[in-house]
Amino acid sequence: MEISLKPSRTTSNSAGQLAIPLLSQPLVRKAAYAIAGSALVALSAHVSIPLGFTPVPFTLQPFAVLLLGLLLDPVTAFAALALYLGEGAAGMPVFSPHGPGGGAQLLGLTGGYLMAAPVAAAAASWLSRRNRSFLAMLGSAAIGDAILLICGAAWMGLLLHSTLRVAFAQSIAPFLLTDSLKVLGATLCAGILLSFRPSQAR
Repeated sequence: MEISLKPSRTTSNSAGQLAIPLLSQPLVRKAAYAIAGSALVALSAHVSIPLGFTPVPFTLQPFAVLLLGLLLDPVTAFAALALYLGEGAAGMPVFSPHGPGGGAQLLGLTGGYLMAAPVAAAAASWLSRRNRSFLAMLGSAAIGDAILLICGAAWMGLLLHSTLRVAFAQSIAPFLLTDSLKVLGATLCAGILLSFRPSQAR
């Protein structure tokens, strides 16, 4: 009986397949982007300044939401923000420190902004992927930010039983200027980062 010491071709092929870097797999790469994106939003949320005249603090969270929308595909952008909300609901310290944290913050006065974040990021992504010009990306980010502001105002108005005028004064008006700067900043940063991407990955 003759025993061959040669490795079989099947074994060689399997080893070659296992040698492929894990992050080269599209699904794993997108999962890594989603995890990194949720971390970016968490860091941005901790840049938080209470304003006093409104229960909504100033944070850099909208900037991060819009930046992810402009950089990632719609599904990955939505997943990153959904993961972020899941982390916060589970009690991880990812929300703005000027709030109760956990599910209470998600369902509190600023919960409308939080719950709208996945939709805002996905919308900005879907719109910007049609046209990568600066103005088109700026408009896409502006629409995403409008979703955040409108949902935030609607949720707060619902909880406080306030009029549209009061909800606008507390939830939208104080942030029109700063959010305009966040929209512009996210667009500029996304444009710079996308310029380093291979053309086929855009």
